[in-house]
Amino acid sequence: MNYNRYSLTMENKKMIQSNQMDPKIWSRLPEDVLEHLLSFLPLKTFLKLRSTCKHFKTLLFSPPFISKSSSSSSSSSSSPFSSFFLLSHPQFPRQYPLFDTVHNNWRNLSLCISPVLPSSSSVLLSSSNGLLCFNSSNSSSFIITNVLARSSRVVKYPNLPFSFESVTLISSSNNGYKLFVMSAFGSSSQVFVYDSLVHSWSQFGGFDLILNENHHQEGVFHDGYLWFITPEPYFTVCMDLDNGVWKRSNFELPSEVTFARLVCDGDKKMFLVSGNGSNGISRSMKLWELNGDSKIWVEVENVPELICRKFLSVCYHNYEHVYCFWHKGLICVCCYSWPEILYYKVSRRTWHWLPKCPSLPDKWSCGFRWFSFVPELYAFV
Repeated sequence: MNYNRYSLTMENKKMIQSNQMDPKIWSRLPEDVLEHLLSFLPLKTFLKLRSTCKHFKTLLFSPPFISKSSSSSSSSSSSPFSSFFLLSHPQFPRQYPLFDTVHNNWRNLSLCISPVLPSSSSVLLSSSNGLLCFNSSNSSSFIITNVLARSSRVVKYPNLPFSFESVTLISSSNNGYKLFVMSAFGSSSQVFVYDSLVHSWSQFGGFDLILNENHHQEGVFHDGYLWFITPEPYFTVCMDLDNGVWKRSNFELPSEVTFARLVCDGDKKMFLVSGNGSNGISRSMKLWELNGDSKIWVEVENVPELICRKFLSVCYHNYEHVYCFWHKGLICVCCYSWPEILYYKVSRRTWHWLPKCPSLPDKWSCGFRWFSFVPELYAFV
């Protein structure tokens, strides 16, 4: 059957959004025609409609509809949703303020996920492609949730008792997700990797030097490996999540580095944010990009002097509080003890400060954990 895309889109969008269409008409439509019509609706509109009809809610996650909606989304240059910086802080229990990076403002409503979490002790640990990972110590489990799809999965600890040093969530649209957990056993470490496709844990040997590194900095997934930087003397190591094999990279870090953090753009580029100086004191900050052919770090930018001074004064030489992440074309540099994000717009090659959250009390304490949150309906838990 041939469809007139434009006329179907405009006419049926009006009928559905106004809720004036006779249900008897819907019932006479062939199911494939109904699915085709609904797939042209903006995803935001259809999400509002799913609570009005059980069939709509079921249809939303049916394979044919997912395929049609994905095709429609891929043909559009813009995402149907905004993307956000998500703030986790002890003074906002179970509430997560959101900064809209598309419209460049704080949203009036915080992300509230109380129904998903079993207790107030749950702590946000990691985010990836629309999924959030929480630790629920009371239930001895991790909780993976898609807030937009209102779905979640409880992943029990691999053994009991269980303690861990760092957690990284790695999610992809085609291969589910993996949860990397580094756990300390005395003076040595072990790694546990949860694979959502088989719903089971695998255990591997760890890389002991990473245990002394910044616990706020997650691993960086690049070129099929999860990458880390060791404490001084700094060098990069990576792990194959499939077989648990560690290897040291053959590219050296720049000289006179006082701290170093890796960032990946989610595709093919890897960046390095470094403090530079001597005797453990940073005098400047630089941004580097890894040349894929020569395996050499190439300097991209010097952080402007005034911005650099402010950030280094905030850290006060406590570089273990510094962590970085990638968000939609932005390289974000954060400090655990400071309520602002320093970010770099890669396309414009400019540095900016994110304004402090207006709902934050005047007397605030340290504990600022920032995350990239890009809502994705079809990120399955």
